[in-house]
Amino acid sequence: MIAIMCQLVIGWVTLYRFTWRVGSFEEIVSVTITAVLSGGVVVIVDILAFRSSVPASSAIGGAAFAFVLMAGSRAFIRFVRDSRLNLSKETPKAIIFGAGDAGQQLIDSLVASDNRPFWPVALLDDDPEKSTLQIRHLKVTGTRADIADTVKLTNASTLIVAIPSADSALLTEMSELTDAAKVELRVLPTVSQLLEKEVSVADIQPASEADLLGRRAIDTEIDSIARYLTGRRVLVTGAGGSIGSELCRQIHRFGPSQLVMLDRDESGLHQVQLSIEGRAMLETRNLVVCDIRDIEALDAVFGEHQPEVVFHAAALKHLPLLEMWPAEAVKTNVMGTLNMLTVARKHGVATFVNISTDKAANPSSVLGFSKRIAERITATFAAEAERTTFLSVRFGNVLGSRGSVLLAFRSQVEAGGPITVTDPRVTRYFMTIEEAVQLVVQAGAIGDSGDVLILDMGDPVKIDDVAHRFAKSASRPIEIVYTGLRPGEKIHEELIGDGEMSRETPHRLINTTSVPKISTEQLVDALGSEHPDGLKIILERLASMPMDSGLEFRQAPASADEQGLPA
Repeated sequence: MIAIMCQLVIGWVTLYRFTWRVGSFEEIVSVTITAVLSGGVVVIVDILAFRSSVPASSAIGGAAFAFVLMAGSRAFIRFVRDSRLNLSKETPKAIIFGAGDAGQQLIDSLVASDNRPFWPVALLDDDPEKSTLQIRHLKVTGTRADIADTVKLTNASTLIVAIPSADSALLTEMSELTDAAKVELRVLPTVSQLLEKEVSVADIQPASEADLLGRRAIDTEIDSIARYLTGRRVLVTGAGGSIGSELCRQIHRFGPSQLVMLDRDESGLHQVQLSIEGRAMLETRNLVVCDIRDIEALDAVFGEHQPEVVFHAAALKHLPLLEMWPAEAVKTNVMGTLNMLTVARKHGVATFVNISTDKAANPSSVLGFSKRIAERITATFAAEAERTTFLSVRFGNVLGSRGSVLLAFRSQVEAGGPITVTDPRVTRYFMTIEEAVQLVVQAGAIGDSGDVLILDMGDPVKIDDVAHRFAKSASRPIEIVYTGLRPGEKIHEELIGDGEMSRETPHRLINTTSVPKISTEQLVDALGSEHPDGLKIILERLASMPMDSGLEFRQAPASADEQGLPA
């Protein structure tokens, strides 16, 4: 009777009042705890109250029998349920590549789901140590080299890469193998997108061009990030843009005491609040409608919110437009950055991160010149700062951002073509927006004042190859048209400029370099004066001139086109 009472009371506390998935690991652990505690209590009561009239081995044996009965019955119920799965003949068969934790969670989710989109029929993994592993009903039967044979053997229609840390190189190779085997490729989101949640059926998604071109395996040092963001007042400019909004979403996860989102585009602020909070009432003063060209308005914003960390992402970035309108690049990318640096220093900001671009390395366009000057101004403020860390972060094309080549190609395919490529030789660096921003936040944690931190973008991608991939995947023939390079465009972009020395940092995907300072007084005088030179030429000279050297102006008058003014 005592054993029964112990079993019921302890079992209620540890097992029976919870709803477990039958036969799950969590339930078996609870069963084990119940059996061990019940058996222990019975042995202790027997020794103290009955002076061992009943052998302790009997109590221990009874607890073991109870455990076998409880665990065995649950395992049997789960076995029967799994063996009676109602599989429709139309349920697509899938090969799972990756026998790690994500693969196991995915297989469990597919087996347990009532509305499963796929049924796992084979398991592959390249790790020799997993060659004898079995998950559920699946044994590891080969590696990626066996994909074609496994497809023939199982009649599978899909291969799912169950490796959230898979980079673009792996996924590109898997895409080529699945294309050859005539099966669809599906993937799981990146580690940063999954965060700490378990993998589920809903996470399975078709492999996108972003997955194949820009996905990186990024090691985030959470502690170093948290030290300068958690509990701090953080301000992001350009918060409604693609980079700025992703910055806000990632910063929000680290629990700042206040996140101030600044943009001149009120619709962008509406969207970023909606993406973070799930609603967009626009009722908080942490949403700031302000133009960085207006230094008095910026000063008021900084005075009200007193930010400790600033990410300056606001910029004009469309190269062809700025070639026609260089004065706008001056007002936003140059003078706007100068305004931001000025008010940040005045109000004692602790860390200021200027978002730059690979076009600032050996610049050849108005966009590149203006962003190079912004890097140099930031270095100047760093040299003069006593309390503030001023640094820049330089990286290349971000997939999914406004104006991304992938969005342009996709729109052209949907419109029936043609796909336009400037030059078949053109290459560009690519990284997904989530991973680029993740590294930007990391860079702010490890950078020293005056640094230009450079994100490792991997190998450059040939744009013509991307265009042909889009054309191949279209449902109808799509023509590819070569339009020629536009003014200011390069065949190949660079992350490190001539004369710059790249140095390693503690993070394997972030390097650092230095740029020369620039006299802000001379900068303002040069850009604010009436001069016969074209504005683009003045920007080029400012971007490249040595520290404290003077500017020489041509005597030929500039055209309205060069000045960025209407003819």
